[in-house]
Amino acid sequence: MNKISSSDLISFKILESIEKQPVITQRDLASELDIALGLTNAYIKRLCKKGYIKVKNLSGKKIKYILTVKGFTEKAKLTYRYMRHSFEHIKEIKSAIEKNYQKMLQDNVRKILIWGDGDLAELCFIILSRLPIEIAGFVSFNKDIKQLNQTNLYRKDEIDNLDFDGVLAATFDEKQLAQLQSMDNINKKKTYYLWQS
Repeated sequence: MNKISSSDLISFKILESIEKQPVITQRDLASELDIALGLTNAYIKRLCKKGYIKVKNLSGKKIKYILTVKGFTEKAKLTYRYMRHSFEHIKEIKSAIEKNYQKMLQDNVRKILIWGDGDLAELCFIILSRLPIEIAGFVSFNKDIKQLNQTNLYRKDEIDNLDFDGVLAATFDEKQLAQLQSMDNINKKKTYYLWQS
């Protein structure tokens, strides 16, 4: 089974976090996983009920989560499924980039700007850097980082004088995509999306 459900993915991330940091509040765990506190609580209860973790009350409000042998076994299974899922996802993205690259060649695009600065953008950079196309840089939405893979990052308002002939959308963030689509100085016919064939 290659696919991992969203429920199993949350369980996996909780087990992984608890293994790394056994003393953690549910609020901090929810924040780390970027899910609601109530949902985190429900998952913790479910994992306890299944015998994957034990809860030990420490002094004050501190709680220690202990992964049981059964929990380690479940985490190993979920890790395998998560890795298989990740590899399949990478293959899909690689295939999408290669299809887009063929369109870029037809459109005479030689220098591409990557729209995004997250994991997906990094993956696109790695795949594109193996192809005979120049990467002009990344459009970043994170003010704290200036370079990614030793390549310059630019804010969207800094790209007017940048030399590129196409843009690859390397994000699924709706706000970032809306900003890309609203840019007047970008050729929409030479803007490529990973989900387009």
